[in-house]
Amino acid sequence: MPDQIAHGVPDGDDAARIMDAIRALVRALRVSGRAVERAIGISGAQLFVLEQLRDSPVSSVNELAERTKTHQTTVSVVVARLVKRGLVTRETATEDARRVQVFITQRGREMLASAPETAHARIVAALQRTSPEQVAGLADALATLVRTMGLTDAPVSMLFEEDADPY
Repeated sequence: MPDQIAHGVPDGDDAARIMDAIRALVRALRVSGRAVERAIGISGAQLFVLEQLRDSPVSSVNELAERTKTHQTTVSVVVARLVKRGLVTRETATEDARRVQVFITQRGREMLASAPETAHARIVAALQRTSPEQVAGLADALATLVRTMGLTDAPVSMLFEEDADPY
């Protein structure tokens, strides 16, 4: 194991590469989020949801969660904020009253027209251009890091979206 010392700890070069990569991602997300808020007044996560709705509505919040790679509860909070601002609408599905369809409004489309690209969208696009084997390896490595740090029980929100008040 030339890249590791005893106990599986990465050597200085690998640890530095990992920390540099994490810092680069966090910086890109932070800068993107601030640019979005300055330009159009919503969070990067909210813009990311609007981008996912641009081409077609979703038949359920679960479908939107799948598109955004986020938990359903989290995306529901973001959708509620977008509804409050008049950027999306929620409507009960005519064929199944248990489902709620989500649509972008004309106001939401207009906002998208002047919005900068989000780091969220750039990350998803980059992952789509990466081999499935590398994506799986990255997912495994990040899951291991999170688990080893003891963060698996912490609820997660969309990137840089404030957590919802559960009550």
